[in-house]
Amino acid sequence: MASSDFTERLRSHLQTIDIPSFQALCRMAQVSKWQVNQLRQGNVKQMRVDVLQRLSAVLQMPLPELIDTFFEAEDADVRSASPQASQQTSSAQMQQDFQQATLQVLESLLIQLPTVRHSLERQPDMPAQRLLPLLRPLDQLLEAWGIEAIAPVGSEIPYDPTRHQLMDGTADVGERVRVRYTGYMQGDRLLYRAKVSPIL
Repeated sequence: MASSDFTERLRSHLQTIDIPSFQALCRMAQVSKWQVNQLRQGNVKQMRVDVLQRLSAVLQMPLPELIDTFFEAEDADVRSASPQASQQTSSAQMQQDFQQATLQVLESLLIQLPTVRHSLERQPDMPAQRLLPLLRPLDQLLEAWGIEAIAPVGSEIPYDPTRHQLMDGTADVGERVRVRYTGYMQGDRLLYRAKVSPIL
């Protein structure tokens, strides 16, 4: 698909929602002209998640639909030969890419948050305790994507170097270690190793 096709597609959509120009879209979504041009060229896979989210809101288009609408598949010939199969493959790949990009943005939060939550739960009088319910949407997102914590913060588990990262000291495989920062799995795929310390 030629880049101009995405330009016309975007222009047509802007008309349906009464946005007069690409410049107006930039201003309303608080994104740069270069970022809108990426959308016009079908380069959504190279765009940051936060940029896509702002464009999604202004364009009144759910994020998965936005990605599907302005995504240029590299195997266009294959897709035209077998549209249904290739569309399913493309959609699955886009979903995985989107999840990976989102996880990269959230990496620090994902790793640090369970440890903060563990500390707050042990000290219920701390004012920040009331913030814990606000974190439930993140838990729901991870659950929807099939992402599970390797082990709870504070738990004692047998050391497995394929899933655990020692923060200090040494440990042999199978020795008990304590989880200090949780790690994550998505099915059989390791996303982040849990950070652990030996039990002295």
